Amino acid sequence: MGIEGATDWRAEAASALNWWRDAGVDVLVEDDPRDWTARPAPTAQPDAPVRVAPAGPEPEAPLPATIEAFLDWRYGAGAPEATMGEPIVAAEGDADAPLMVITDLPEFDGGAPALLDGAAGRLFDRILIAIGQSRESIYLVPLCAARPITGQVPRDLEDKLAEVLRHHVSLVAPPRLLLLGQATSRALLGTDAAAEAEGLTAFNYSGGKSEVVAIRHPRFLLRRPAAKADAWKDLQLLIEGQSL
Repeated sequence: MGIEGATDWRAEAASALNWWRDAGVDVLVEDDPRDWTARPAPTAQPDAPVRVAPAGPEPEAPLPATIEAFLDWRYGAGAPEATMGEPIVAAEGDADAPLMVITDLPEFDGGAPALLDGAAGRLFDRILIAIGQSRESIYLVPLCAARPITGQVPRDLEDKLAEVLRHHVSLVAPPRLLLLGQATSRALLGTDAAAEAEGLTAFNYSGGKSEVVAIRHPRFLLRRPAAKADAWKDLQLLIEGQSL
């Protein structure tokens, strides 16, 4: 018997592995049978987060429909001016009066804020006497019921205060309206009626209309006495042929 030559088992094993790899066998075989042609089962994906549409602003509650409820709200904690941190000054007089007078802001003459106080108030009282009226015979209403430190109607509240004023007028339904100053005229009519010399105009609302006269505010008339003549012409429209 001849002696076989020495065998390099590592070379033999590497050769066998290369043969199986060339044959396409390159993975370990599992003990359990399975269908190699089946599609792999989809892997479970984590649930996608649910997108929630951002909520829109809360709809505003409608303004109170009766004058009693409206006045409770208008000069209470829910009023647009309540966030200003200034005292709120309520309307004065009888809501059933035939003449409703609208001023822009309360006056501040060193004491507590009040409607048409101080020098402007004294001129206003003379105006009322000239047209046969007094504070007891009118309904005096502020456009803005609080007086900010700027002494002007806050710009960010203009639209809301105008809406509230128009609603106030529609609830009261006065035969005549006297608007004092540019801010009140713009809020109710959308124009500076006093500057444009529109004279007697009409404000229409659901269920009726009011005749309107707009003049410069007594504060302005104190600074510009020459403007009193034009104001007097317009004021006469309130009394000519009318019984207020």
